[in-house]
Amino acid sequence: MTGYAFTLGGAHLVALPSGALYWPDKGLLAVSDLHFGKSERLARRGGALLPPYETRATLARLATDLNAMNALHVLCLGDSFDDLAAASALAAADQHMLAQLMENRRWSWLEGNHDPATPAVAGDHLTDLFLAPLAFRHIGGGGGYEISGHYHPKARLAGRSHRCFLIDSQRVILPAYGAYTGGLWTHDPGLAGAMLPNALAVLTGAKALAIPMPR
Repeated sequence: MTGYAFTLGGAHLVALPSGALYWPDKGLLAVSDLHFGKSERLARRGGALLPPYETRATLARLATDLNAMNALHVLCLGDSFDDLAAASALAAADQHMLAQLMENRRWSWLEGNHDPATPAVAGDHLTDLFLAPLAFRHIGGGGGYEISGHYHPKARLAGRSHRCFLIDSQRVILPAYGAYTGGLWTHDPGLAGAMLPNALAVLTGAKALAIPMPR
């Protein structure tokens, strides 16, 4: 087992090395901040020209997680698309791959700040989702036992930067799952102030590694 198993509000969860969160009892795989189409959006708006392969790389990693976990429900916690136009601008091969992943699964998209309205893709489109005892939303702070994203947390260990989950007894902040996403250091006041003093950072990589949250 290369994931980190923990409990939140009585729900048994696993933080996967890829940055996805798995809830075995529900067959649910949650991911956040996929940012599909980031390279296309940057080029369209006159920004940096990046190789346009990040969506395919992100989908390939997601396919690996879905197959490994045999997930029945996929929950994307917002900023799945880098902007609303990116949803319709995906390459045909990427659209086909996404459609294959969605087949025979429930797929839920939560609104994010990059994709605040319904993009032109299939699936459930929601502001947030409550599956007792957990509340899922893009930006945390709504109370209860909460799973959120948005901040792209990262931490350094032995001189290397790792995307990471932040976990305490009330909430989990997921790392960004998208290939071209940056990150916010865990010692940033916005993250340090959001998490309880005993919070853990679970680093992604070859295996999920839990350390005290660097502050």
